[in-house]
Amino acid sequence: MSKSAPCRPTLPRLFSLRRLMLVSCLLLSSCGWLMPPPQLRGNKVDPESMKELTPGTSTKADVSAIIGSPTAHDSFDDNTWLYISEVTQQRIGRTLGELEQNVIVLNFDEGGVLKSIKSLDQADGLPVTVIARTTASPGTEASFMQQLLGNIGRFNPTGATTPGTASGGGTAGGAPGGLH
Repeated sequence: MSKSAPCRPTLPRLFSLRRLMLVSCLLLSSCGWLMPPPQLRGNKVDPESMKELTPGTSTKADVSAIIGSPTAHDSFDDNTWLYISEVTQQRIGRTLGELEQNVIVLNFDEGGVLKSIKSLDQADGLPVTVIARTTASPGTEASFMQQLLGNIGRFNPTGATTPGTASGGGTAGGAPGGLH
């Protein structure tokens, strides 16, 4: 029996493996170039424009002229203006990823003069749990007895339609009120 030397990759094969690794790394790194650019959503307020607003002297008309109309008003207080903006970018599966979020809250007094300016970002946000359930509405589902007794008298061995139904089946399965 003869012992054979351990198999080592030959020089040309080693170079082709390195080339393959280099090409695959270049291809993977170029995938970022194919991503769409980030998108601005909402009303982004320019920080330089914010410096022109002075609490106690600026009015609602001044604010509208300098930074534009608000994205939203507070639901219960018309003297609170909200400027909401976010920067998003598509991620895997075309889901949107939030890169940046800003909310500028402007409070006015009853005379329409700016009272305070507050800036919020992602760190100030609160997590919201979405519950995936539906609200039950009575009367949309047939009871056991309605299903059991619903088709009595609807059987027709000749296949002819029964009076009052277009397809001969009517509310087959006992669905109440003719719901399909």
